[in-house]
Amino acid sequence: LTAAMRKRYAQVCLFLACLRWLVPELAFSTRASPMLHRARSLASVIPKLPRTRMAASPRSYHIGTAGQPWGAAEATQWLSERKKARSYQEEVVAKVESLRESFDVVQYGALSYDGGAIAHPLFAVKTKSWRADRPSVLVTGGVHGYETSGVQGALRFLTEGHALRYAAKGFNIVVAPCVSPWGYEHIERWTPEAVDPNRSFRTEADDCPAQESAALQRLLSSCDVSRWACHVDLHETTDTDESEFRMAKAARDGQASEPGTIPDGFYLCGDERNLQLDFQRFVIEGVRRVTHIAPADPDGTIIGSLVVSEGIIAYDYAALGLCGSVTNSPFTTTTEVYPDSPRATDELCNQAQVASVTSALDYLIQSRA
Repeated sequence: LTAAMRKRYAQVCLFLACLRWLVPELAFSTRASPMLHRARSLASVIPKLPRTRMAASPRSYHIGTAGQPWGAAEATQWLSERKKARSYQEEVVAKVESLRESFDVVQYGALSYDGGAIAHPLFAVKTKSWRADRPSVLVTGGVHGYETSGVQGALRFLTEGHALRYAAKGFNIVVAPCVSPWGYEHIERWTPEAVDPNRSFRTEADDCPAQESAALQRLLSSCDVSRWACHVDLHETTDTDESEFRMAKAARDGQASEPGTIPDGFYLCGDERNLQLDFQRFVIEGVRRVTHIAPADPDGTIIGSLVVSEGIIAYDYAALGLCGSVTNSPFTTTTEVYPDSPRATDELCNQAQVASVTSALDYLIQSRA
């Protein structure tokens, strides 16, 4: 096929995928037009293609002026519209405090925004009897606070005995279950200053534009680990990524908001500088026992990034300032659970996050054997 033919084929596939999503949900009466009946018949014989949710166009956000980055007034308006929806103290801190008998619970910092009007302590949980000669593992959740299963999955890894089981197998483990407490409480991706903490990690903590990111980097420095063995960063991709956060980001940055897709299923994002594809595939297979893996879009991508293996894409962690770049570990991955899938539940999402961590640790054990 020529390049032009391949492009046209991809366009047709995308149209058919949209048709397969839309047409079966139309109500066809006895007076429905022959064209609609033919379309429904066509949809019934289309090969199974990924069902991704397409955003409507045009897209605009209610804060700011199109084409102009936000200033202080727009950021202030955005913050004034955020509403607390749940309690970090009740849903996270209380569970962390209950672990003190079995783990070392460390307050590694405190957030202070808006002159102290917004304040939250930051906690990490470490296995006891930390030894320098053991492989050290980092688990992070809630870097984007609104991604609930990242937080609750990290806590489940601790409260259900998994962390203690792997500590008994010779690992040092530190878990920061909720890196962004304000984001957790307000079901929000950003900090109160409209900064994305997962684009804010730098080589030096003092250079991080988000307090949450800087505090986590200082925690890791205090662990005095010369070489981390593994880092699993727990995230979600939600429908609100498309309906709210991508549009808000474009408005904040004075850019156009282009429609995108949301993958239906679990996927991983590895570091393109150090992909470790066998490791990523091992984690995918572990999660597959719990929930479904996201298919690629018809153009072979997930959220616009090329799928390098089933359910796996890659980003340049350091260039983007991602949390996955904070250690020198040879094995890193960023999980993405899709909680809005009709095939998912909160429980399955939490289990998938736990399976991601345990599968990563099982890979290390297998590699060490």
